[in-house]
Amino acid sequence: MAENYSFDVVSDFDRQELINAIDQLRREISQRYDLKDSNTQIDIEDSAVVITSSSEMTLQAIEDILRQKATKRKLSLKIFDFQSYEVSSGNRVTQRVNLRKGLSQELAKKISKLIRDEYKKINVSIQGESLRVSGKNKNDLQSVISFLRDEERDIEAPLQFENYR
Repeated sequence: MAENYSFDVVSDFDRQELINAIDQLRREISQRYDLKDSNTQIDIEDSAVVITSSSEMTLQAIEDILRQKATKRKLSLKIFDFQSYEVSSGNRVTQRVNLRKGLSQELAKKISKLIRDEYKKINVSIQGESLRVSGKNKNDLQSVISFLRDEERDIEAPLQFENYR
């Protein structure tokens, strides 16, 4: 009897690496001459990072440093959804950076359609915030993974492949 092989497509990030990147960001802000007196606060929530600073210019510099620190820690920049900043009390600006985790329903449908259009013998099912890709041939699944890695630049979320069986 033929076996079915499968793997899951998920969109996730290492939260501890994000915390480490934020800690490095805080350290650099406290040491840099141009940012030292900006009185910047960075708060990590479950689904967002909130940055409060003295001006739009310092906010832009902090955003650039955050991108650098995340890249060095091998976090995809696609997890960050930078919202527009808001002016808050006392001449301060606040920016919310939403963290993308999981595949949205429309993104899962888009990826599923990409796979089905390219590979006819592969079954794709949406399971909450992930996709289950299954087929009878391991080589087909390997080619689906490499296909998705090639297409990832057009997909607005980072993809990982888990539970390969």
